[in-house]
Amino acid sequence: MLGATGQIGRPAVAALARDGWRVRAASRRGRRDDAWPDGVEAVALDRDEPGALESALGDGCDVLVDCVAYGTAHARQLAALSGAVGSAVVVSSAAVYVDERGRGFDTQDEPDGLPRYPVPMSEAQPTVEPGEATYATRKVALERDLLAADRLPVTLLRAGAVHGPHSRTPRELYFVQRALDKRRVRVLAHRGESRFHTVNTANLAELIRLAALRPGARVLNAVDPQAPTVAEIGAAVDAALGWSCETVLVDGKPPRENVGDTPWALPYPMVLDMTAAERELGYRAVTGYAESMPATVEWMTRELADRDWREAFPDMAASYGDALFDYAAEDEWLAERRG
Repeated sequence: MLGATGQIGRPAVAALARDGWRVRAASRRGRRDDAWPDGVEAVALDRDEPGALESALGDGCDVLVDCVAYGTAHARQLAALSGAVGSAVVVSSAAVYVDERGRGFDTQDEPDGLPRYPVPMSEAQPTVEPGEATYATRKVALERDLLAADRLPVTLLRAGAVHGPHSRTPRELYFVQRALDKRRVRVLAHRGESRFHTVNTANLAELIRLAALRPGARVLNAVDPQAPTVAEIGAAVDAALGWSCETVLVDGKPPRENVGDTPWALPYPMVLDMTAAERELGYRAVTGYAESMPATVEWMTRELADRDWREAFPDMAASYGDALFDYAAEDEWLAERRG
């Protein structure tokens, strides 16, 4: 498995090992996770080093799971292994989808760039064109090149908003940190009704496990059984923390910069259909959003203990800066609103 010690890789390794697979878990540092069974072999691997992946595969493997691939270079790398690999399971992203007018994640900052997807959305929905410009275009380039490699059966999993322990950019930080700061009010744009379909890493691990057992050339959505709204996500985090606060709901977009915006705040819902995975893999979710939240919150609070959130999650800080917790801007807007 490539990306074995990442957020998705850790539970996927454990799921495969429990299912009886002999797992070689590859990551840059070659570390082990405490939850892995003793039989898991951890190896240090830089996939971008020429010949390193081929050397790590040795005589080959039945299934190669890749949690971190994107772009044409990685697609070529995997396709070249078709003689040594029986099949592959590769994590892609729901960010590849566009609506009937070609609007998607890459166009939301442009005039009239707000996508309106069908609800729920199947794998037949159009995608962005492949390219190297953005995350979404690189994921599509990866998908198309791998599906064209007819000697290597590949299952591509289009993951929604991934959540669970060991994330470098945990969206739930938006609510967890506010509770830890004893923030008694929060503002949610779009009346807290935004839905960016989530997927817990345990459900992704189950999809990976099932795809390993049933090789094929396919693209499948990968999301939780529910698509919670932002308000429901906040309630789930609050319940896990034993916390409560006032929620101010705002019609439409954020009323001011850094006020009411969240990592899930889409103006129109993005909800994925799981019918294909259920039909082709016999998939059934192993957890739901609210049920999984206590474990995520417990991990996050440990990571945040006695240190600033920017230190605990530097990638989150790099992505959002101080926008997530601009309490001064919120207080100013709330004061004006209340007169």
